[in-house]
Amino acid sequence: MEKQPGLLAALQELVVSAIRGDPQAALLWVSKSQRHLAAALGGCGFEVSHKLVGRLLARLGFSLQANRKTREGGNHPDRDAQFELINAKIEAFKAAGQPAISVDTKKKELVGDFKNGGRELRPKGDPEPVRVHDFKIPELGRAVPYGVYDIAANDGWVRVGIDHDTAAFAVESVRRWWHELGKARYPTPRDLLITADCGGSNGARVRLWKVELQKLANELGIAITVSHLPPGTSKWNRIEHRLFAFITQNWRGKPLVSHEVIVQLIGGTTTQSGLNVMCRIDNNLYPKGVIVSDAELGAINLTRDEFHGDWNYTISPISGREQN
Repeated sequence: MEKQPGLLAALQELVVSAIRGDPQAALLWVSKSQRHLAAALGGCGFEVSHKLVGRLLARLGFSLQANRKTREGGNHPDRDAQFELINAKIEAFKAAGQPAISVDTKKKELVGDFKNGGRELRPKGDPEPVRVHDFKIPELGRAVPYGVYDIAANDGWVRVGIDHDTAAFAVESVRRWWHELGKARYPTPRDLLITADCGGSNGARVRLWKVELQKLANELGIAITVSHLPPGTSKWNRIEHRLFAFITQNWRGKPLVSHEVIVQLIGGTTTQSGLNVMCRIDNNLYPKGVIVSDAELGAINLTRDEFHGDWNYTISPISGREQN
């Protein structure tokens, strides 16, 4: 590539024009063949073979993929507009040097010597023995990985819970990310942007999510802006394809025999693009069924955006005097 300056950038520009599927361009799905791309690059003055194009595409993080069933219900009429708003907010926060993160809960995993999808290199004829049936081992339970993906830094943070996936657990994971990584990376914060799914523990309708975020905003003294992905688009959350997918690749074929092993496998996840992941265990308990009253909800210092205030809102700090 040193002999042909601009080749990689030219290829990326060609492929971006052919991307399909994700309005956020987080899923890099190539619809042009490598031969067609090589021919197009030839038209731009570059000398490349389709095999070189294939290697360059892999370096850029693209691959040829077949159709896949990922849609979760009908398209919301404001879906694309919401994705555009999310992208604009992320770019604005990045330009201002303010933190922008994507959050979600990864699939819960049974802890123990259970079969884990994928294959791992082992001596021929010596597969690792695992249990035939996937029945929870009471003393080991499940692992609940909650992730925080720093979009600008391309860094992941995962807190592995042992209890329920609740809004309190979700916000505690964000809090821990901030204290261990965020505040050092963003020394003069004014705002924090969180992009999240519309459902789950960090869902748009979850009252406890907003109550816990108010507590966090008060503690940090900064406003927390939240933008939810439209309903039925959870598969397009950035964290799914920029963090969770690589964690799954890293532990494929390895039984998740303990919480400690899970933490080590998650923390050992890296990519050629520079992804680093930090992982911690969370031994706290998070009871389900916490009721948030109308009065508690009304006390939140929440400002809704003009466009879909149910999906887009900012929770600002309340001073100690105001709380009293």
